[in-house]
Amino acid sequence: MATALLSFAFAASMPAQTRLALVDPLVGSTNGGNTTPGAQIPFGFISLGPDTADVDHGVTNGYNPDAEMIGFSYTHESGTGGEAKYGNFRVTPTMGELSPRNLIYPWRDEHAEPGFYGVTIGKPEAAIRAEHTATRMVGYSRYSFPAGHANLLLDVSSRLRMQGGASGVSSYPQAATDASVTIPDARHAEGSVTVAGGWNPAPYTLYFAMELDRDASANGTWDQNKTYPGRTTARGVDQRAKGYRNQLGAYFTFEDVRPTTVEMRLAVSWVSVAQARRTLADERSLTFDGVRRQAAEQWSRTLEKIDVQGGSEEQRRIFYTALYRAHTMPHDLTGENVWWKSDAPHYEDFYTLWDTFRTLHPLYTLIEPERQTAMVRSLLDTYAHTGWLPDARIAGANGLVQGGSNGDVVIADALVKRLPGVDWKQAYAAVKKDAEVSSVPPGDEGWNEGRQLDEWSRLGYMSLSYQRSASRTLEYAADDYSVATVAHLMGEEKDAARFLKSSGNWRNLWDRKLQCIHPRYADGSYLENFDCDHLYPDYLLLWWDVPFYEGNSAQYSTYIPQDISGLIELLGGKDAATTWLDRLFDQKLYTQGNEPDILAPYTYIYTGRQDRTAERVRAILKSEYHTGRAGLPGNDDAGTMSSWYLWSAIGLYPVAGQPLYLIGSPVFDSATLHLGDARSFTIRAQGGSKSAIYVQSATLNGKPLERAWLTHAEVIGGGELILIMGEKPSRWDKIPPPSGADVWKLIQSAD
Repeated sequence: MATALLSFAFAASMPAQTRLALVDPLVGSTNGGNTTPGAQIPFGFISLGPDTADVDHGVTNGYNPDAEMIGFSYTHESGTGGEAKYGNFRVTPTMGELSPRNLIYPWRDEHAEPGFYGVTIGKPEAAIRAEHTATRMVGYSRYSFPAGHANLLLDVSSRLRMQGGASGVSSYPQAATDASVTIPDARHAEGSVTVAGGWNPAPYTLYFAMELDRDASANGTWDQNKTYPGRTTARGVDQRAKGYRNQLGAYFTFEDVRPTTVEMRLAVSWVSVAQARRTLADERSLTFDGVRRQAAEQWSRTLEKIDVQGGSEEQRRIFYTALYRAHTMPHDLTGENVWWKSDAPHYEDFYTLWDTFRTLHPLYTLIEPERQTAMVRSLLDTYAHTGWLPDARIAGANGLVQGGSNGDVVIADALVKRLPGVDWKQAYAAVKKDAEVSSVPPGDEGWNEGRQLDEWSRLGYMSLSYQRSASRTLEYAADDYSVATVAHLMGEEKDAARFLKSSGNWRNLWDRKLQCIHPRYADGSYLENFDCDHLYPDYLLLWWDVPFYEGNSAQYSTYIPQDISGLIELLGGKDAATTWLDRLFDQKLYTQGNEPDILAPYTYIYTGRQDRTAERVRAILKSEYHTGRAGLPGNDDAGTMSSWYLWSAIGLYPVAGQPLYLIGSPVFDSATLHLGDARSFTIRAQGGSKSAIYVQSATLNGKPLERAWLTHAEVIGGGELILIMGEKPSRWDKIPPPSGADVWKLIQSAD
């Protein structure tokens, strides 16, 4: 009891600086996490951090902690798979003779915290300390040089590279197709770059304006092989140069007999050099130290969105690092929308909704409702101007659809939870188009928007004639349920009934004998020599071509969130369904490192076995999430896996697109979600410990609760959920969660 009281006292009085100190931006930088440790504010586009010389297979953030550094670029994605993107306007500080070649340096004394990144590069006799911080569109750097000839090389044409695919070569390598730079005086540079390739491979153009805090003693431009002293303008890149040698940049040198410090700030714009200049001018009064403090304050306010009490120090570190990671993407580019004219907020780098709709966006709906409203409005604005809701989007272009049209789930989630400021008519038009209009002709294998509906409408499933046919069938069914839900909210009951019916099309691939989803050909026959547990090769080309994208049937067969009661019925009832789920976990078929089955641990609640959920979730939290660089179970997927931890650690889990939260097994004594308007919702776990993981009984706002689920209305209204914990399973949850059309009754009751 004394230990519990001490833990409570520590957390209850936790100051903002303590929360900040718990965050480790280096978590997820190995083990495939692909997180970037660079300086960034919440949802800021600037992510100013290190790039390294050697990047392992599948690494998309340009950072390998075991490799030497090549400089610091201003734009990064974080936690993503697929192909590398960004890595623009790389700056490399050097000492001695100026050369654009062999910019590869050892490093040490790395330090990362929310809004700041610092490291020392170079050999001890010529070591340079590089420090970085950021605002939304401006990166601030401070370089501390030893005495001598110091240089700053700006690579205007830089971009990240990645080894990928079966051959170890990226399928869509980034390449600079155009670049320009102008040096108006001894303190400034400006220009642009156009880059093609990466994920998605559509070209994009970025502009910059740079300013130093002191005059350089000399400057000029450079390309892949040569410097041009005194030349103040350059344009173009050598398309004949192989790989990463089609470079173009500017340099500034500083001669000093004493150690010297040079501060630099660089604004990025999607619109123009003039806009980048204006952004710099708007921040003329800011200093490096002031921006660092400002970034820390912004992160402090973000971390205050959830207060946790109790738990171990390691759990608190994991938790607040996860909360930090959940606020890095998508990027707020409001005011930088160069693709069309609109007064709506604009966000880019939804990379991808296939990942984030499950855990990240439902989290924003509770603790960042204004942000989530802005993101939904941005998605709908993208629909209004491109004709489609994106399933993925980066750098101003929609990206390859991984499965279904999962923007439909994000829209349904916003509407069923009454997120304010969303245009319902526009939302319904967007999701209905996804469900009714094929985005590409029959036979196309890859597409960037919408769905391929020829077979879906004709056969009621996607056949083996198409890539990812089985996983698409499951996702189309779940997406149609979201469309049906929006139709119901709009009072379009004929449409609601039609899409509710097609949301059951997953049954057309259900194999009663194998008890899993079994791919079929267009003539109705099943794939030969098939077993539910086969996992297909994990390199890119085959991932895109196999029947199940990034998973197997055993994992995907759990993904029927719209009709879990129907799944239980086909499996032979609750006990049989529990045994079926046990097999997934006991035979180690479940994988936390990917999305298709991450709802599965909570599916036990529908079978009446919330105790099993407690066991599975606690085991995953313990085995898959840690402190340190390898602390994530694979790609963070723009915060999806981090937000899975957040939900599970506090004891709630969202069913995306439905106004439902499932109750798990909290690791903290209490967790308070600050919902805005002075409202909060607290989950208290009384008597919990490493062994006392089972809920014995529950009360909601002082009244007994005999169900392991809450409605959104119950949570958003504020209050307190108290869970009495114990060491033995208890069948306290007597009322199963609703499924299918029964969920709509919750919406009506909330109204």
